[in-house]
Amino acid sequence: MAITLTNPAGLPEIPVYRQVAIASGTRLVFLAGQVAWDAEGTNVGEGDLVAQVEQCYLNVGTALAGAGATFDDVAKLTAYVVGWTPDKMPLLMDGIARASAKLGTTPMAPATLIGVAALDVPEHLVEVEAVAVLD
Repeated sequence: MAITLTNPAGLPEIPVYRQVAIASGTRLVFLAGQVAWDAEGTNVGEGDLVAQVEQCYLNVGTALAGAGATFDDVAKLTAYVVGWTPDKMPLLMDGIARASAKLGTTPMAPATLIGVAALDVPEHLVEVEAVAVLD
């Protein structure tokens, strides 16, 4: 593996991700932000944050596979959520859990969550981008 995930002493232990990714690979993979479109470009889960988060993570998995990568190769995830408030965290986690069950893996890379006013189209509630490192 080109990525080692860790929680250094002195930083809080976050159960859903690691604080640091150490990359030793030589190829970087940058994914465009993935929204809740299926393969035909149809919006999935209109108005449903859980369904959209799930679809975004499934799309990230598909994009990674297209580059010969998996979530084990991800060094950084960033999620942009429209109208973010802390009470939406359980919905976000439910969507990630549903995607993880389908993918057979749990994304654990360092992650950043950013609340935004809007995304590219009004129906999109979330967008997820990733950076991976391959040997």
